[in-house]
Amino acid sequence: MTGQVDEFVRSASPEPHRARTQEILRRHPEIRELIGTNPATFWWTTGIVTLQLALAYAVRDQSWWVIVGVAYLVGAFANHALFVLVHECAHRLVFRRQAANLLTGLLANLPLFFPSATSFRRYHLKHHAFQGVYELDADLPFRWEARLVGHSLLGKALWLLFYPFFQMVRPLRLREIEHVDRWTVANLIVQIGFDIAVVLVWGPKALAYFALSLFFSIGLHPLGARWIQRHYLTADGEQETFSYYGRLNRLAFNVGYHNEHHDFPSVPWNNLPRVKAIAPEAYDHLQAHHSWTRLLFRFLFDRELSLWSRVVRSERGRVRLTDEVRPDAELIERAAVTK
Repeated sequence: MTGQVDEFVRSASPEPHRARTQEILRRHPEIRELIGTNPATFWWTTGIVTLQLALAYAVRDQSWWVIVGVAYLVGAFANHALFVLVHECAHRLVFRRQAANLLTGLLANLPLFFPSATSFRRYHLKHHAFQGVYELDADLPFRWEARLVGHSLLGKALWLLFYPFFQMVRPLRLREIEHVDRWTVANLIVQIGFDIAVVLVWGPKALAYFALSLFFSIGLHPLGARWIQRHYLTADGEQETFSYYGRLNRLAFNVGYHNEHHDFPSVPWNNLPRVKAIAPEAYDHLQAHHSWTRLLFRFLFDRELSLWSRVVRSERGRVRLTDEVRPDAELIERAAVTK
């Protein structure tokens, strides 16, 4: 990439993962054995929620410097992990029954301050099905968002700092999506009730800890570079999805294995490294990141790298709605998307 560009990169090709999934399955049909659920994820969710509750209680009467410091150094990692577990629930990778996954998502959402678990599921599945389609992929920035942020260090830093707000409004752009249902309402009621209870029982500083942990977990923090790592064009060529193979995957439930996840979205987090190990010829030649911190500073200071550094496509991937997720008939998302 050379020069500052104020437009998305347009592609006439379908999203890249469907064809690679077919090729990998042709060479390595044993990967199908990795598809399934991981009920242990529920216990990880319970443990991290408990940790966050304990930390909120511990800092409820502390100075603001202590609250900010704990939120940045500990709470951000815990909340980031909970976002990943919400993501697992969205793909029905914890339990086989949809209701059990949705309830686990509501549990994981509690320390995340804003109600987002059920709405995330809806727009995230569209992202998998229609990667790069502006009207269907909420992972893409708004055009006005990219113009507003621009190429400057300050603009990009403020964008990361307030990223949760931008992400909340993007789904409103999407077509073919029902924004409100009973689970969305339940998520809203449960989360508001939890936030009010925290304030009444432990005080406003405890709730502020949750809010700060949220903003740091997906904002101006090395963890925030994950949003850049996944689909921003950080290398020359046509590659539009990037994995991260750094040490923080251990604290982030292997969420960095993003090419592997897009290729096999019904493989739970614990099996994603095995996908890469089984099919190294599919992944070893791809560009990947090994440091979120390095990527964060590159994004902030490289004026050529901006919110415009994304691929958009106008066609739907040359698939029907009933075929939109992946060619693997066992993939759980198919039923969820086509309801």
